[in-house]
Amino acid sequence: MQAPSSMDVDFVKRTQRKEKPMSMRATQNDHQLKIHQNELNRHLHDLEQDTNNEDDGKAEVRDEPAQREINYTFGDAGSQWRMTKLKAVYRQAEESGRPVEEIAVERYGDLRDFDDAREEEIEVDRRKMYGRDYVGKDKPSGEFFEQRKLDQGIRRAALDREENIDLPQSQVVPDPQLAATTVELDQTALNKLKAQMMKAKLRGAANAAQLEAEYNNATAASANRKGPDVVVLGAMDNRMLVGGRKGEVKAVENKRGKERGLVVENEDMSIADMVRQERRTRGQAGGEGLLMAERIAKDAKFDTDLDYMDENATKLASRAPKSDVNLRNTAIADFQRTNRILDACQLCHHEDKAQPPIAPVVSLATRVYLSLPTEPEISDGGAVIVPLQHRANLLECDDDEWEEIRNFMKCLTRMYHDQGRDVIFYENAASPHRKLHAAMMAVPVPYELGETAPAFFREAILSSDAEWTQHRKLIDTLKASQSGLGKMAFRRSLAKEMPYFHVWFELDGGIGHIVEDSNRWPRGDLFAREVLGGMLDVEIEIVKRQGRWNKGDRRVEGFRKRWRKFDWTTILADG
Repeated sequence: MQAPSSMDVDFVKRTQRKEKPMSMRATQNDHQLKIHQNELNRHLHDLEQDTNNEDDGKAEVRDEPAQREINYTFGDAGSQWRMTKLKAVYRQAEESGRPVEEIAVERYGDLRDFDDAREEEIEVDRRKMYGRDYVGKDKPSGEFFEQRKLDQGIRRAALDREENIDLPQSQVVPDPQLAATTVELDQTALNKLKAQMMKAKLRGAANAAQLEAEYNNATAASANRKGPDVVVLGAMDNRMLVGGRKGEVKAVENKRGKERGLVVENEDMSIADMVRQERRTRGQAGGEGLLMAERIAKDAKFDTDLDYMDENATKLASRAPKSDVNLRNTAIADFQRTNRILDACQLCHHEDKAQPPIAPVVSLATRVYLSLPTEPEISDGGAVIVPLQHRANLLECDDDEWEEIRNFMKCLTRMYHDQGRDVIFYENAASPHRKLHAAMMAVPVPYELGETAPAFFREAILSSDAEWTQHRKLIDTLKASQSGLGKMAFRRSLAKEMPYFHVWFELDGGIGHIVEDSNRWPRGDLFAREVLGGMLDVEIEIVKRQGRWNKGDRRVEGFRKRWRKFDWTTILADG
């Protein structure tokens, strides 16, 4: 029998293969590494995560909120172990030449824990620098992790998703943040709300985020407020507006007094009223001399005769209080004058305009910065120590500002000694009514003149003022520092309300003088320039010229090269 040819076969029926059900098929998840949640050895999981990170080219950051609950605080018992682990990451990255993030993922398993450790490192360094009185963060805020997310564009992707949402046409969508703010607060209320917010953050209260949102909304509402140019002053702006004057004055009951709101002094004041009045009027411009001048101006029959003064002693001793309208107008005028001074100040950092000081900033700390004096200089290579906050004198500075000023004084002294020169520091605060920006001048002098400088300034101060004064002509703060006051001699020997001049021959003290007659005192910075110019034999044309700061000072680079070796602010920059 002969088999048919293969060319004649049209179709061959084969048995169909039965497909396995879906539940029996192997998926990609079956071949992936699975580790139980209670497994202690996480080495294989770390290797897989490192491989994924290497494939992506950078460490993966998950889209998680920046803030989270942490069961430890900065500086606790485990802080030393966490800092040792962080330093090991830096050391291994430096030795191997690999990226820090790659080493951090191997050791921490997550970049979020690594960023929290970086925050703790900075906070611990600040506590060591500023001492136990420093108030900072107790737990990580997540700012480093948030910045890492921004760098990788995670937040931008979320914003793009929000922008793609279709909004209804011809419909105004209100801003929820601005809608939540219904009351516009004045500056006093804003300060109180900010204080509550800071206290809640330091205590870790549950309503800290809510208070911060309320403060941000109130600040935005006050900044975007549109309306007439109205000056709103509170108790924080002017002491004369603190509390009421009930018990201190009596209203004038006649027709003219009611129309103008006139008041007269209450002769039957209680002790509590007198104390309240003294606290409110203490330290105001002019003082008792201004009040006496106002009483004399209102007396048309006044005579300088002693008999007239004795007969009208009661009339001349009585106060002439201002009405509420005049009191508010005086406060507003003082407020506007202060704003004009601040706007024109060459040493202030104008935050609202994002404008740095006109004076050159050589070195910047947290509360104080180092600048250069105006030209022409009495001695080449001088410097100026300036607080960032606008202060009338250095006695108004708080303890943190004063510590940074002393740090600059120490470093400048070392720099000038390295150059073979001595240094003299001085502050001229003889015109507090002008509300100039406080500053400490540093003038380098030869060593031989540094030893005789106290005699020069002592003689100049004794001959500058009147023969008879109410205060001691010379306040020896150097002797007070050696007697036990130490570095607090200057701050405890002079009053911030008084106009004064002070010169430091050593770090802790020198000679101070209370300026009673501003008309006899040389204007501006001329007193110190005349004394130092006489010591250094400088021409009178240079001594008399008191220049102004300008941008682009040509001396900055040369001074920075000499200062870089002694700059203590590099510690802050490294931190």
